[in-house]
Amino acid sequence: MNTQISLIQKIDALLPQTQCGLCGHRDGCLPYAKSIAEGEEANKCVPGGQPVADALAALLNRAVLPAEASIWPVQQDGRPQRMKAVIREDECIGCTKCISACPVDAIIGSGKLMHTILTDLCTGCELCIPPCPVDCIDLIEDVQPLPTESLRAQEQQDLRQRYYAHIQREEKRRINRKGPVVRAEINTTLFARFSTQSDSVPNIELTEKTDRKNLVQDAKATIELAKIRTQIKKLEKQLSVREDANKRALLEDLNQQLNALQGE
Repeated sequence: MNTQISLIQKIDALLPQTQCGLCGHRDGCLPYAKSIAEGEEANKCVPGGQPVADALAALLNRAVLPAEASIWPVQQDGRPQRMKAVIREDECIGCTKCISACPVDAIIGSGKLMHTILTDLCTGCELCIPPCPVDCIDLIEDVQPLPTESLRAQEQQDLRQRYYAHIQREEKRRINRKGPVVRAEINTTLFARFSTQSDSVPNIELTEKTDRKNLVQDAKATIELAKIRTQIKKLEKQLSVREDANKRALLEDLNQQLNALQGE
């Protein structure tokens, strides 16, 4: 068992710690590392690109596979272009949904006040975009010089620490939180187990369990509401310029879906 834990930690050390979920593991890099150790293919880390896929293949003595493609162009280091999220602050309504969604606590602000993103900490994971009800978050290219390997390792460790701290805080707040939890599917039991094996990340202590099924349903409903609101906003802009019967019908349908989800 200790050998398995050591292997998972070695795999996790190679992952970029963006905690984006693009590999199919919604709650971060560690669950993907665990799944790789159990046999899952090691080429699914989109932000890590081919360098991470190659490094994992070498570690595991497996065949090298083409990395999962990114929508962004490839940088000189072989990884996809690093991106950063930015908030169009004059459009922000201070709903705080993006703050809950950020896995590394790179967004600051409070209820009904403008939010801002600390770009030095942003991983470009895109998780803050779907919950935003007014669609005021954009992704832009990171124009900073590419990090050296030592700086990259330091950055990954910092992001890993921030994510564990984020999980611990959310775990403590979970039993008292009102309303939906955006990242309700985090496997805190898994992270708690590994936090006790390392002095370099905050220890995670589990709180009293609540109904996780309802929390997950609330999280999915929050994201679905955000998507519908975004579609409605875009259609309203288009119809303000030129009337279109099909778009008008679609807008009415989306408004009905929105009212249904909101229980109106």
